[in-house]
Amino acid sequence: MRELVLHCPEAQAEALSDALLEAGVLSVSVEDADRDTEVESPLFGEPGTEPEVQAWRHNRVVALLPDGADPEQILEQVRVENGLDFLARAWSTRDVPDADWVRLTQSQFPPIQIGERVWIVPSWHRDDPGVPEQGDGAGNGAIRIQLDPGLAFGTGSHPTTHLCLEWLESELSRGATVLDYGCGSGILAIAARMLGAGPTTAVDIDEQAVRATADNARNNGVQLTALLPDALQAGQFDIVVANILSNPLKVLAPMLASRVRSGGQLVLSGVLERQAEEVAQAYAPWLPMSVWRARDGWVCLHGTRP
Repeated sequence: MRELVLHCPEAQAEALSDALLEAGVLSVSVEDADRDTEVESPLFGEPGTEPEVQAWRHNRVVALLPDGADPEQILEQVRVENGLDFLARAWSTRDVPDADWVRLTQSQFPPIQIGERVWIVPSWHRDDPGVPEQGDGAGNGAIRIQLDPGLAFGTGSHPTTHLCLEWLESELSRGATVLDYGCGSGILAIAARMLGAGPTTAVDIDEQAVRATADNARNNGVQLTALLPDALQAGQFDIVVANILSNPLKVLAPMLASRVRSGGQLVLSGVLERQAEEVAQAYAPWLPMSVWRARDGWVCLHGTRP
């Protein structure tokens, strides 16, 4: 296979990408043409938001060509139909080496150790000799959570997930009832059960996430309840954990706080360090929140309901 490589300014990157896809290329990626130089510039937005600028000042656009495709014909179609006259200038093609893409993708997701005992193990590393065997279920030995990267958030690689898992490992009381709100892949609910929690409920607004949680729990031999918010019955929990983002956490403050029993604990993450005080203030009418631990600019907030 071959890739078509061309350059364009910021204002035309999105239109060019769309036009190439309409012309029949298999995929398009846009890269910073100034990468690894002194004028390289970052491009990002706040978590959960789109960046204000959708491309760099100088962009390298890489399009994967179908077998047998004529790049000149594709570029002429894009130029004529979209008025992108700059395409008449320099462009090039390059060969894409054959690769086992499944194996290559899997190699990017090795087993992850979190804290002292928790391991996140993709299925293709199930027999990895470097991962300790599952513990005896009585609080001894490793906790192995089999979890493959998928469509739902929560593979164990993000600092906020690490923080919540570390809290569960060090602070969870055996038999405690747990609510994981915004469960994503179900990783926190599954870990809680494997660390000794009692009845555990996982909730997400995304039906796909609810299905992923149920599937992942079944794959790990764990019993929990996974459902949409409207199906969550009245009741309180010993521990409520929510790893979402700061704005939804503030909106959900009355509801999440009300789900914590008297003397119970609330654990929040998905919060940047600079947002910690603002989120804590949103929960102040119900329980005091403070930073339990920070990592890579993110924090885990914890509080006990009086």
